[in-house]
Amino acid sequence: MSSAIFSNPKHFEAIFHEAAIGILVTNSQFNIILSNEYAQGLFGYSEAELLGQNISILIPHHLKGRHEGHLEKLNHQPISRPMGAGLDLKAKRKDESLFPIEISLSHFKEHEQLYYIAFVSDVTLKRKVEMELILKNQEINQLNESLEEEVRTRTQALQNTLAQLENQTHDLENALQKEIELGDLKTRFVSMASHEFRTPLTSILSSAALIEKYTTEDQQPKREQHIQRIKSSVAHLTEILEEFLSAGKLEAGKVEVRPELFRVSEFFDDLNSLLAGMKKPGQEIVLTLSDPSAHFSTDTSMLRKILLNGLSNALKFSQKDVFLEVKMLEDSMEISICDQGIGISEQDQKHLFERFFRGGNANIIPGTGLGLHIMDRYVRLIQGKLTLTSQLDQGTTLTYLLPNLA
Repeated sequence: MSSAIFSNPKHFEAIFHEAAIGILVTNSQFNIILSNEYAQGLFGYSEAELLGQNISILIPHHLKGRHEGHLEKLNHQPISRPMGAGLDLKAKRKDESLFPIEISLSHFKEHEQLYYIAFVSDVTLKRKVEMELILKNQEINQLNESLEEEVRTRTQALQNTLAQLENQTHDLENALQKEIELGDLKTRFVSMASHEFRTPLTSILSSAALIEKYTTEDQQPKREQHIQRIKSSVAHLTEILEEFLSAGKLEAGKVEVRPELFRVSEFFDDLNSLLAGMKKPGQEIVLTLSDPSAHFSTDTSMLRKILLNGLSNALKFSQKDVFLEVKMLEDSMEISICDQGIGISEQDQKHLFERFFRGGNANIIPGTGLGLHIMDRYVRLIQGKLTLTSQLDQGTTLTYLLPNLA
């Protein structure tokens, strides 16, 4: 468009008065010398009312002191400032009401006189929209926080539920495993009991029936023989029941450790005499004591049961001598029982201390499968350690390391 259109001053005057933004022109003393209709409408003044007034009539009362300082500074160093320069400004109308504005400042000189031009825009709607956006953002942030909290809560609840399910699954697996073990124990017990009780009971029944037939004096030796068989069978049954009772007490936690000081040589001499009836012809227990005069403190009742079990097994599963070695250490005692019997396979050794378990090569020899289990429990009660080494057809060695409980 040709600039010739605006060569007429009336064109500029029309632009000034018809502009859709408030325009104020002041002299260097900041007295208003020109205003357009839009500015007059913004502030509620007529053109005549604004003419000659100081710009301060448009400034809120509480800001006048600060504003005067800005104007004084502006006179010393005139500047131009674009619209919306990040300032939060307010103006005062004729009716004293305040409204938010944005101002673009400029200046010019004419005949060595300084003049200022202010372009004023009412941003009430803009501020309202901004505030609504701020509130909406706050609301969104609160919703996000609430949602995040809800997600955290739900996630935690889900994790807790999963943890509970895992615990329940673990408990169910344990319960199932225990049920399987219990079923296995019942099967072993029935199998063992049916075999171990039948043999002595059959022997007692047959001997009792035969005794009735031997009525004469010359048949007395045969009666004595069957009486001895009955006694032996009853003793065997008593031994089985004693193992059951011991296992039951151990499982119920009713066994207490009662340490006492004893002379080692006397204890093992008594132990050897208790086992005299279990030795096969020509079979001996070869005892070696590192210090026959030593004294030791532990629960002698438990120690006796432990060693009677270990030695009776060694005598039962071997045809040769059994070696019993006792070493006195600084604050403990090491006892080894070594036999030259049938031995135990590596596979069976893994289950040897379980209740009612018997090795595959020991089924033909009487036993409850409780002896080693009970022995292991007693060893742990007196804070000892039990190790077993064995080879099939070579023999077995049991080693007990027991602390002095004094």
